[in-house]
This record gives sequence, C-alpha cells and structure tokens, in this order.
Amino acid sequence: MRVLPFRLEAEVTDALGTRVEVADLEGPGRAFGLGPVEVTIELHDTGLDWSIANRADRAVRVRSVSLVYGVAGARGPVRMLRNGYQSWSPSSVAVLGEDVDPSTLADLPFIQAVHHADQRTARPGELRSEWVTVLADGPRATDAAVLLGFEGGDRHDGTLRLAPGVDGAEVWSQAFLGDAELAAGAQRELHPLVVEHGRVADASPMLERWADRVGRAGDARVDAPYQVGWCSWYQYFHDVTEADIAANLARADPWPFEVFQVDDGYQAAIGDWLATNDRFPSDLSGLASSIRASGRTPGLWLAPFLVAPDSEVATMHPDWIARHVVDGVATGPLRTWWNPPWGGGEDGLMYGLDTTHPDVAAHLEAVAAAVVDAGFPYLKLDFTFSPAVDGGYTDPSRTPAERVRAGFQAIRRGAGDDAFLLGCGVPLANVVGLVDANRIGPDVAPVWSLEPSDELVAGYLGGQPATAHAFTNTLTRAFMHRRLWLNDPDCLMLRSEDTGLTPAAARTWAHAVGVSGGMALVSDDLALLGPHARVLLEEVVALGWSADDEARSGRGARCVDLL
Repeated sequence: MRVLPFRLEAEVTDALGTRVEVADLEGPGRAFGLGPVEVTIELHDTGLDWSIANRADRAVRVRSVSLVYGVAGARGPVRMLRNGYQSWSPSSVAVLGEDVDPSTLADLPFIQAVHHADQRTARPGELRSEWVTVLADGPRATDAAVLLGFEGGDRHDGTLRLAPGVDGAEVWSQAFLGDAELAAGAQRELHPLVVEHGRVADASPMLERWADRVGRAGDARVDAPYQVGWCSWYQYFHDVTEADIAANLARADPWPFEVFQVDDGYQAAIGDWLATNDRFPSDLSGLASSIRASGRTPGLWLAPFLVAPDSEVATMHPDWIARHVVDGVATGPLRTWWNPPWGGGEDGLMYGLDTTHPDVAAHLEAVAAAVVDAGFPYLKLDFTFSPAVDGGYTDPSRTPAERVRAGFQAIRRGAGDDAFLLGCGVPLANVVGLVDANRIGPDVAPVWSLEPSDELVAGYLGGQPATAHAFTNTLTRAFMHRRLWLNDPDCLMLRSEDTGLTPAAARTWAHAVGVSGGMALVSDDLALLGPHARVLLEEVVALGWSADDEARSGRGARCVDLL
C-alpha cells in the first residue's frame, strides 16, 4: 500500500461566493491556480512543501487547502489511527467502511468545534484524524502502513481525511486555515507534510520519528522535571473550599507530592481569576503562602480564554469578546462552552475572548504575571480550545491555530519562562514550544467504562469522563511524551470509597500511568486513603521515574500493537 498525490483543492470565499476550486496534478508544474489563489508545491519522497498566495486584487478568505492522495495497493479495508484534535478528543483506530466520523451522528457544530479543527459535519463515509495519522491495510505486523503528519501546528491546523474514492480510498492532507483572510498579493507558507511508508509493526516508531521532528522544529519544552502532585478536582469539583485545601495539606507529609494544585472552584467568576469567592477567605497570595509553607509548589487552575457573561471582565470590556457571526453579520457574543455549575448569568453558557484583540493579549499577560507574582508558578490552563471556534475576531487574517497560540503566547510572556504551563482542553498541535505539559486524554472518573446509554451527544461517548477512555489515549499518545511536552494522562484513582472501580481496575490504571512516564497526580481526599493507596502511589512513582528517564534518552514507553 502506498499513497500517490493526484489533486489539489482549495475552499475559498470571495465576491463570487464560497466554493471548492480543484486542480489536477498534471505536467511538470509546481504552481497551480485554484480560482483566486495559487498553490505552489514541491513533492518529494518524504512528503510535501507548499505555500498559498492570493493572486486576486482583493482579499479572499481561505477555509482550507488540500493535497489529495490516492491509496494504492491496499489489500483490505484501510485502517486509520484517528488522533483527536484536543486533549480530551478520543484517539483510536477506525476502519474505513465500518466506522464513521462522530460528527455525522451528532451534526452539532457547538460540540464539533470542541473536538475537530473544522467544526462542520464531515462527509458521509469519511474518517478524519488531526495533525497526524497512520494508515494500514490490515492489523498484522507485516501489513503495509503509511504515516502522514504535518510538521507543525502554529500557523494552521492539519486534518487528514480518509474517504472512499473512485479507484479505492483517498486521503486529503488538509491545511485548515478556518476562513482566514488572505490579503491581495499576500502569501502564506503552509506546514510541510511528512510521509513515511513502512509496516504495521513500525507504527509507533514512525510516530516517534515524526514527533521528534515536530518537537525540534517547534523548540518543544521537554526538560521540566517529572511531576508528582495533588489536585483538588476529582474529590471536590466546583465546591472545593479553602478548608478542604488546608485539610489535605495537613495530611500530605507522608506523601511524595511536589505540587499542590487548586482546581476550579476558588475564583470569583469564570474570567475574574484574581479574586477568590466566599469559600476562600484568603486571597491568592495567602493561599499560595499556605501551600509554599508545606514545602510544595503551589498550582492553580484557570480557563483563561473563557469569561462568564456576568463577570467583571465581560461587563466592563464587551469589546474583548469574540462575535457570533451569521452570514457575515455579527449577531452577538460568541458562546464557546456550556457548563451549568458555573452559572454566570446565562445558565452556564460562557463567552470566548478574542485573543487577536491587543487589549485581550495585554489582559492575559497581566493576569498570568499577577498569578505567578501571587505565588503560583504552576498553571493548569483549561478549556483552551475556545479561540479556535468559528466567529468574528479583531484580526481576520489569523487562523484558528494562530488565535489559540496568541493566547498561550500572552500567558507565557506574563508567566515567564520559568513557570510550568500545563495545557488542557487544548488543540494539541497549536502549543508546541509554549507548554511544558499537556493533558493527552479525556477526564478519568471513578468508573472504568460507560454504557451506550450514558452517551450525552451522539458519537462522542469516547470523550466523556471514564478511566478506560483516559487509558486508551495514554496508549495511543505515548509517543508524544518528552518529544512534544510532558504527557499528563490525568489523575490516579486511589480511593476505595465512593468509587465504581475495582481494586484491579484502579491498579491497572495506576500502573499504566507509571509505565507511560507521564505525570502522576492524586485527586482524592487524603483522609480517605490508607496505607495500600500510598504503596500503590509509591509503585507508580518508581515506575514513572524509570520510564521518564528512558523517555529522556529517546526510549520512552511504546504501544507495540497500536493498530
């Protein structure tokens, strides 16, 4: 099985409307006209270098540019490793003709914007992977496989779309620009595409080589120490109090925690991060001081790109909010997430900040600086897909990837180079070189798996909290650890009360975290944990230190039967 390029496509919008322009790759040409734009390509054995230019006399919006490959010589149904878009998006293997893209079941752009670069519903019969994929013509070790992956994600997202074709399967290597405006005469370099042919047995090594290349190109931050810590979320959720933090700090001495992180629930409102609520009598400095006094690094959760409608930020600066756009007309604030426990004046609907607005960038920088100055050098940045949602932004030339990255760049400037930034709910491709660690799977939960009846949105059960879902992503994204960042598989589940996990399931998950070399975080009330839990954590840390040391030398954990 091999992939052979044969067609270019570009989805553009100008005065003539929105359309897909097509050009066949014929003759020796390197520059191909597609309506108002010209795409220049340079094909080689290991992939593609390309760029796009606007040859018209006025601006044009570009949704995507694709080079379409034919899949030649596949002996059986083509299998696709589907790498999810952001931290919580499922990553697993699908089979063309048997599985479907979840958006074709949901047809709900509000949710699809969370889990795909392009929030629109996929075409019938199409499978897609974000940033990188491995295709195979069977599950056996000797079957043929091919990796396709974009070398970066800071300029634009990259989606690989697999679909039936006239002569077999076809795969679109799609540079997704999200309707970014390209000025008259302007040119954009697109991320190179990497192509490598091999066997199914080579899938993990091919992904490791790709991640090494991407990490070098993006100056990945991979040198932070192995992380062991405690987090308030899975025991207390939004209802955490300062007394809960103090009680766990008082019991923490026998535990090997280096980080003590306060999660969602301390803030006055989503968006008003520098003020605490009534459950936290101390201000941020006082809270950090109490953690620091225990000899541990204080950590803090923020959802920096979201604001509640009734927050001080939103009410004082309505111009900082991205706009919801219908047929080119702004119709009000852009709502990018919904979480009823947050309230906020619209029953949990949250507005998205416009990270291309200069004042928003200055605000994010100032917030990050203030939080670090208050004593929190470890920041968990959550729900950070928000700036990628389709909408109206101050700078229409920015792609969704550039909007996400602009927000993270502002936070990194404010927090400083020494701060530890953990991305969560983040489009993974967009933040290489800016974060020290990334969540690489869905939330865990005190249950192993879910029933089909638990599905909240059709097609997206795999992104809901469940330990099995986190386990799967820990396997499929093991190759990212110490190549792109430190992997955060999510918290251990050590509790023996208020849990649906059997002891064997809790141990299985804990050991998987350890063997992966990823961060080891506990999120249980320490008063409920006995000596057996502490022994299990010590096993995890021992495994983790060893696996992480191996990863530092390029021999990290590997899923040998990935496909």
